[in-house]
Amino acid sequence: QVQLVESGGGLVQAGGSLRLSCAASGGAFTTYTMGWFRQAPGKERESVGAINWSGAGRYYGDSVKDRFTISRDNGKNTVYLQMNSLKPEDTAVYYCAASTFSQPLGILRPNRYVYWGQGTQVTVSS
Repeated sequence: QVQLVESGGGLVQAGGSLRLSCAASGGAFTTYTMGWFRQAPGKERESVGAINWSGAGRYYGDSVKDRFTISRDNGKNTVYLQMNSLKPEDTAVYYCAASTFSQPLGILRPNRYVYWGQGTQVTVSS
């Protein structure tokens, strides 16, 4: 059983930056693909990005490409999401998740992920 705890959310002005962290415990962190997802009120859960166990493979949703960067520190059992050039439409609850799935095709699908954190709110003001 893997426990995931997100942190780093908050209120930021448009154009600003935030870095989210997700600390994992209770499992072999290096065996998991880690993903970030978000959900705004009244909208479906959206894929933000994913990173494979080594960090060599990184994948992003179309709406965040070139603005967000996902990374991981296997020594600290932590995955990060650096968010730059934030827009009001980035406002959502952000979740990290863990998966044993590793193939690039389908790696951004939420149903590939078994363990989920409780989420952290990100609000971008205009």
